[in-house]
Amino acid sequence: MIKISSLLAIAGLIQLLATPLRAQTEIALYPGRVPNAVEAENQETNEKGYVKNVSKPTLTAFLPPAGTGNGAAVIVCPGGGYGGLVIEREGYRVARELNKAGIAAFVLKYRLPSDRIMKDKTIGPLQDAQQAIKTVREKAKEWQVDPGKIGIMGFSAGGHLASTAGTHYDSSFVDNPQKTSLRPDFMILVYPVISFDGKIGHKGSSANLLGAAPSPERVNYFSNDLQVTASTPPAYLTHAGDDTVVPVSNSIRFYEALNAKGGPADMHIYSQGQHGYPKTPSFEEWFGRCLHWMRTSGFIPAK
Repeated sequence: MIKISSLLAIAGLIQLLATPLRAQTEIALYPGRVPNAVEAENQETNEKGYVKNVSKPTLTAFLPPAGTGNGAAVIVCPGGGYGGLVIEREGYRVARELNKAGIAAFVLKYRLPSDRIMKDKTIGPLQDAQQAIKTVREKAKEWQVDPGKIGIMGFSAGGHLASTAGTHYDSSFVDNPQKTSLRPDFMILVYPVISFDGKIGHKGSSANLLGAAPSPERVNYFSNDLQVTASTPPAYLTHAGDDTVVPVSNSIRFYEALNAKGGPADMHIYSQGQHGYPKTPSFEEWFGRCLHWMRTSGFIPAK
């Protein structure tokens, strides 16, 4: 005779096998030819979660377990000074934590600006960010996300990319036959590069994206505190006052620009933390404040 406990175990296994798994899935960012690309050998490398020489951009979907999603989605842009991507620490790890909060996450492995692989390297990363927003919005039903709650999150130079997507969405740099909105609904900017002003700008990010001697017009165009309007999406910013790599003035300027235009914005500055938050604040501390902002702003349900 089969014990009741055995029958229950078998039933549970059958139910588990019948439940669709929502694991991570990596897809090519563009269904066809990559725009603005030059034919060149793929030299991408990944050493211990740090990716370099990205020429084939991808989007990795991390979907919360079935029945636990709240409809919000975040596209995550790792940092690395536009010379690499800290894809494990500032990408995949963050995506998994977003899933725990019921948020769908999409890690963007964006092209790193290079004359070797691009006709115009200054717009390559922005093209990829816009394509990511377009893709998530157009696949919202398939991925069970709310097309009106799609945000973008960026770290360091990834924060520059995220804020560029949030301030330059009216200029489309990708094919968009359906006229899908390229505007992120919110931004989360973690120790971000914002300005390329010589006094506070991150020289490495500027040189990699704009070249050694960019024109003043280019510098202003990609100094995103100067591009804020009344319709710029709301933002959460976090930074450390002792950051000697990307000065905290970057976040302060962006916050002040948003505030001047009446745009909703939250900012938390830690006195200590340095760049990358290697020791303090803890992940749970700063990430918890991000989630709190998302709740109070209505992007995810209150507890």
